Amino acid sequence: MIISGLQKLTLLDYPGKTAAIVFTYGCNFRCPFCHNALLVTEKIRDTIPEEEVLAFLSKRKGLLDAVCITGGEPTLQKDLREFILKVREMGFAVKLDTNGTNPVLLDTLLTEGLLDYVAMDIKNAPDKYSLTAGADVDLNNILKSIELIKSKAPDYEFRTTMTRELHSEADILSAAELVGQGSKYYLQQFKDSGCLISEGHTPWDVNDLHNLEKRLLSLSFNASVRES
Repeated sequence: MIISGLQKLTLLDYPGKTAAIVFTYGCNFRCPFCHNALLVTEKIRDTIPEEEVLAFLSKRKGLLDAVCITGGEPTLQKDLREFILKVREMGFAVKLDTNGTNPVLLDTLLTEGLLDYVAMDIKNAPDKYSLTAGADVDLNNILKSIELIKSKAPDYEFRTTMTRELHSEADILSAAELVGQGSKYYLQQFKDSGCLISEGHTPWDVNDLHNLEKRLLSLSFNASVRES
């Protein structure tokens, strides 16, 4: 795996568990508001050898509960499955963050019971998906991944990072339809990381987010706000 970063402790990224975060390099999207844009636009610089990451995790047995694998887009890594097997052999739960563009690999990982939690980004309403992703998106793959996660993942969430410039209330209502009423759906407040792919993006006001949350709840969607 091409590993570009390691956060040794997070209490936020895996609900209810202490975890480390492994950041993989590269992504097939170019979301203009990407929080980890340097993993997408910059050439590979310093990487962390997989053996070094595994050695760190070995020392954290009994201290950490889980490993979150994020990016970039982890499913671009050809040896993702093998890395997850090594992590699970140490006794850690595994959470995968994905954009849902690789349902074939996702199906393999879920069918083999290698994932304990999956978080999938829902970029926007179907008619604005490619615009928001900054790339041509095959919506069939997105829909396949949503259904795989809902049917096979032990635990999961869907989430949309929202900017004023790209996401309207109507867009989010349409995006929620993709997810379905029974699934956890987070409205994430955009936060400027200072190294975006393109500038000019602003967050929704927190009060407006909560009003939209109430609207979704009234329509029986399992929505929550995640503030930055």
